[in-house]
Amino acid sequence: MSAGRDLPVLVTYDWVPDFPRGFVRDLRVRWLFEEMGQAYRVETVPIGPKSADHIAMQPFGQVPILRWSGRSLFESGAILLWLAEGHTTLLPEARRIDVTQWLFSALNSVEISTLPWIFAIASAAAPQIFGPAPSAEVMERLTMRMNGRLSAMDRVLSDREWLDQGFTIADIMMADVLRLVDDKGGLKNFPALKAYVARATARPAYRRAHDDQMDHWRKADAARAAVA
Repeated sequence: MSAGRDLPVLVTYDWVPDFPRGFVRDLRVRWLFEEMGQAYRVETVPIGPKSADHIAMQPFGQVPILRWSGRSLFESGAILLWLAEGHTTLLPEARRIDVTQWLFSALNSVEISTLPWIFAIASAAAPQIFGPAPSAEVMERLTMRMNGRLSAMDRVLSDREWLDQGFTIADIMMADVLRLVDDKGGLKNFPALKAYVARATARPAYRRAHDDQMDHWRKADAARAAVA
């Protein structure tokens, strides 16, 4: 996309290892920009050690961060709500409360139950990064808790295309949460959720956002190799 001083600035990491690529949460903001047809610029912060400038923008040292119109905002959910303000389809005024409740559901009901399972899977694959793998008993509890939330969402999406009356920022958030679970095999017993993720990620805006993020990491690899 074209650059310009008046464009929104998306702040993400300067580099990440292979395993989170395609799932770093700046993708949620990239996806919304693509749905809106909004050009933007990308700036970076070191993945580590955390810089003072990074902590000043994001007290937890995470990404994404958005800077625009003299404002700086963190947390992907807050960023999506702010960017979509006034958009007639992605956050329609007449459906604002309904869309907002589903966006919060993606974060506070679904993601909060899936991330412990995700990290348990990651621990089994890379204990040197994520710590020792949990016991079979712990894994069973994590799976049961996650599946309870997934079952509820599978029922919701069994007879509708999107969460509300059309594709909105709630679907960007929910689909992004669920596609990570799907990537780890967690949706195999939830056909409505698998179909929902497939619909969402087939959208051209998602494909462009994903491709842009992956291209960002490829360029980061090249930059690191050039100074090695």
